[in-house]
Amino acid sequence: MTSTLLPALSLCHRELIRFLRQRSRIIGALVTPLVFWLLIGGGMGRSFRAEGLPGGTNFIQYFFPGTVLMILLFTAIFSTISVIEDRREGFLQGVLVAPVSRMQIVLGKVLGGTILAFGQGLILLILAPLIGVRLSLGAFALSAITMLALAFALTALGLCIAWRMTSTQGFHAVMNLFLMPMWFLSGALFPVSGAWRGLQWVMMLNPLTYGLAALRRAIYWGDSRAAAAAGGGMGMPGLWTSLAVSLLFAIIMFALASWIAAGRSKADLE
Repeated sequence: MTSTLLPALSLCHRELIRFLRQRSRIIGALVTPLVFWLLIGGGMGRSFRAEGLPGGTNFIQYFFPGTVLMILLFTAIFSTISVIEDRREGFLQGVLVAPVSRMQIVLGKVLGGTILAFGQGLILLILAPLIGVRLSLGAFALSAITMLALAFALTALGLCIAWRMTSTQGFHAVMNLFLMPMWFLSGALFPVSGAWRGLQWVMMLNPLTYGLAALRRAIYWGDSRAAAAAGGGMGMPGLWTSLAVSLLFAIIMFALASWIAAGRSKADLE
């Protein structure tokens, strides 16, 4: 077990150290979602009323779980850019010829991104009472578990995209074309029930919809008054269904990332 985990933990440690030495990444990953949250929430706060929300709930509170998901997405996805940088600097080639499996390499990269994303999301979760979102101990623990699953899945997804790429410009293009629409269609900005019928089907096929649903229901766990805000009239799936889909999404993404890394390509050697 030690021989299996040591290479992965070493790569994970390297990812953490590398991130902490780049303050611009810390600021960009954490501040950008907060700016989105304040601008969008402040601009729509008085005009947005979602069906099923309890009285007194504003858009800032509705948008809060979506902001947490955005922080997880930004941090997890951007952490996988290091794969492209490592290939350019020659570090990845050195790791690939080491006597370790590709799955261990993938695990180390994914664990590093997961810890970074989870840590930044946890900071915002702790600040939830400042906007009137009261978290019980059970809600906090359940939210943390959901965030871990989402951070792991999103980091593995980012690795699937970044592994075959040789330029950061191409990675950003894919993120803007594919990953950001996934977040927009997760229910972060508007409820599933309020969308056009065809768009509802797309949203229900989006794995992030279930991740956000699990996170939203976890945050309001045990609060009967706020139970409506966690789904109900907004057409969101149940907690355990959403959490199960999120865990399955994480497993599939890790398996896919390991399979992609296991295949030899010209990019691996360049």
